[in-house]
Amino acid sequence: MTEAILGLARAHGVATEYTTDRGRRVAVPADTLVAVLGACGVDATTPAAAREALDRHRAEQAARLLPPCVVTRAGEGVTLPRSSVGEVAVEGGGTLPADAPLPPGHHTLRVRAGEREARAPLLAVPDRLAVPDRRAWGLIVQLYSVLSRRSWGMGDLADLAELATWSGRDLGAGFVQLGPLHAVPPGPLPDPSPYRPSSRRFPDPMHVRVEAVPEYAYLDRAGRDAAHALVDQARAVNARVLDGSSLIDRETVRSLKHRALRAVHAVPLSPGRAAAFAAFTAREGQGLTDFATWCALADEHGADWRCWPVELRDPRSPAVARARDDLAESVAFHRWLAWITDEQLAAAQRAAKDAGMAIGLVHDLAVGVAPDGADAWALQHCLAAGMSVGAPPDDFNPLGQDWGQPPWRPDALAAAGYLPFAELLRSNLRHAGALRVDHVMGLFRLWWVPEGRPPSEGTYVRYDAHAMLGALTLEAHRAGASVIGEDLGTVEKGVREELAGRGILGTSVQRFEYVGGSEGRHGPLPPDQWRANCLATLTTHDLPTTAAWLSGEHVELRERLGLLTRPAEAEKAEAASERDGWLAELTRLGLLPSPDGEVAALHRFLPLTPALLLGVWLPDATGDRRPQNLPGTSTVHPNWRLPVSDAEGRPVPLEELPASPLVRTVAGVFADPGPRPAPPSPHHPDPRSTTPSTT
Repeated sequence: MTEAILGLARAHGVATEYTTDRGRRVAVPADTLVAVLGACGVDATTPAAAREALDRHRAEQAARLLPPCVVTRAGEGVTLPRSSVGEVAVEGGGTLPADAPLPPGHHTLRVRAGEREARAPLLAVPDRLAVPDRRAWGLIVQLYSVLSRRSWGMGDLADLAELATWSGRDLGAGFVQLGPLHAVPPGPLPDPSPYRPSSRRFPDPMHVRVEAVPEYAYLDRAGRDAAHALVDQARAVNARVLDGSSLIDRETVRSLKHRALRAVHAVPLSPGRAAAFAAFTAREGQGLTDFATWCALADEHGADWRCWPVELRDPRSPAVARARDDLAESVAFHRWLAWITDEQLAAAQRAAKDAGMAIGLVHDLAVGVAPDGADAWALQHCLAAGMSVGAPPDDFNPLGQDWGQPPWRPDALAAAGYLPFAELLRSNLRHAGALRVDHVMGLFRLWWVPEGRPPSEGTYVRYDAHAMLGALTLEAHRAGASVIGEDLGTVEKGVREELAGRGILGTSVQRFEYVGGSEGRHGPLPPDQWRANCLATLTTHDLPTTAAWLSGEHVELRERLGLLTRPAEAEKAEAASERDGWLAELTRLGLLPSPDGEVAALHRFLPLTPALLLGVWLPDATGDRRPQNLPGTSTVHPNWRLPVSDAEGRPVPLEELPASPLVRTVAGVFADPGPRPAPPSPHHPDPRSTTPSTT
C-alpha cells in the first residue's frame, strides 16, 4: 500500500477501510484498491504508475474551471468561479445569465475566465419532493404471481388493471406496489429474479395481455386461427399453474406471447396508432434504438453480448449499424413491443386512478442490471467493467453478498450529466404515482466486489449523493410522483436524515423494528416510536410470510433445505422468542386476543404507527405460507415462480380474491386508516440502529 494508491483512492471516492455493522474497522486489501481504481480507468498496478496517475489527476483538477457536473437548487442561480462570467443554455431552448433563477431541468453551464472557457452539465433540482398529502394503504405484489383465469401462465398488465380497480373501488386501497417489471433476457432463465434484469429502462413485453393489443382484433383469418391456437395453449399452461401442478414458467410464457405478438405486429397500424407509435419512438430516442438493437442481436447471437462477435460488442461500431439495417424487421418488432407494453402500463395506471387511488401504481427500481444484458451493452461506457455490486459481511450474511451486477462509474455518470440515470428514472416514473428505489443507500455509496474475489474482499465506492439525489428528485418532481427508499441494511449515519430532508420516504418492516435495532433487540419498537415518513409493512418478498413466521415454518423450511448455520433447536427457540415478544406487544396494546386471529392483529398494529403509507403483502392476505424468494438459494426453492396461494398451498386466482374471508378481514383493518398519529418528537432519540440487508 503506497501513499500514491491511498491518494488515488481518496481522490476517486474509494474507501481504504470501512466499519462493519458491529462497529469493527477493517482495512481494504491493496489488491482490491488497485482493481477498483482500474475499473475507474486509473492505472495503479505499479508504484510508478500510481504516482504518475496521482500527479496527472492533481494537474487536471488544478486546471479545471468547472467540476464535471454542477448541481444547484431550482429557483436559484449558479455561483461562478472568481473573475469569470457565464450563461446557462436551458433545457428545451433559451439562454439565461448564470446568476438568474433557473427552472428545474438538465441544463448546460458555459463559463469564460479571461481566455479560458469551459462548459459542464448543470442540474437544477428541487429542494424537496412533496409527500402524499394523506395517509394511504395498499397491496404489495409481485405481478407475475397474481394470475387470473385469463392470464397466459403468469400475471400480466391487464390483471394489474383489474387488481387496482377492485382494490381501489371495493377495498379503498390507495396504491398497488409492484416488484420490478424490468425487461429480462430472452432464452433460458437460470435466475428468474426480477431484481437482475436485462434493462431497467424498458419493461418486459411478457407482461403484455396479447388480446388487449388493439391490432389483435384485426388479424386476418390465418392470423386469428394461429393466435387462437396459441391462446388455447396459453390457457392450458395457465390452468396447470392455477391447479397447482406447475410452477410459473417464464420461458414458455415468453415463447407463446412472442409468437402471438409477431402475428399481431404484422397488422398495419391505423393512422392515429401509427402517429402514436412514431411519437413514442421519437420520445425514447437512442435508448430505444439501442434496446431494440440489442434484442434483435440477442435473438441472433444469444443473450450474452460478451460472447457475440467482437465487432458487435460496441453499440456504436459500424458493424452494429450494419447489423441494425440487416435486422431492421426484428428491430422494428422490438420497438413495437416496447410501445405496446408502455401503452398497457399507462392503462393500468389510469385504471388505478379512475378507481379513486390517490397514488396508483408504485413501481420498483432494481439496484442494477445483469452484466450480459441490454443496459450493460448500451451503457458500458458508464459501468465499471470487472466489478459487481454487493454487500460486506454482516450478521445477516456472514460471507457478504455479491449481486452480480456492474455498478455505475461515478466519473462517467458525472461527465454525462447523470442523464443515463435520469433517463431510466424517467421511464420508471412515467406511469407511476410513486417509485420504490431498491437499496437507496446505493445513491451514496456501493460495495464493489472485484470479479473472481469473495464479497469480503470488496470496498465501498462513494458517489456524489447531492447529484444522484438531485437527479432522482428532479425526475420525480417532473412526474408528480413520490419516492420510497428501501433503506434496510447497514445505513451510514446521516443517510436517513438526508433522504427525509428531501422528501424521500423510508421503509420500515415490522421484523426489523426493535428498540436498539435488530441487533440490540430490547423488545419490539412501540408503534408511537416508528418513523412517520415511511412505508410500513409486516414483511417483504425476501422474508417469510406472516403465517409462516407465526408458525415457525420458515425455520423448518430452511432446516429441510440444509440452510441453517446453527443447530435447529437454537434457531427455532430464537424464532419463537421473537414471535412471542411481538404477540406480547400486541396484547399490551389490546390487539390480542382477537376474534380475527393473529395475522389480522399484526396488521392492526400498523395503523397505530405514524407511518404515512401502510403496505399489505398480498400473500399475507391469502394465508400463503411459502416465501416468494428464499435468499441464498437458487435451485432448492422455487424462487420467483410461485403463484399467490392460500394456507394449503392452493393457488388463488385473481377472480377469487374478492370472496376470500382473510382478504376481507385484512383489508377491513385499513378501511379507515384514520388520521396519522403524531410523529415522535424530533428530540426523542431514534431507538433503532442498523438493520440487516435483505436485497
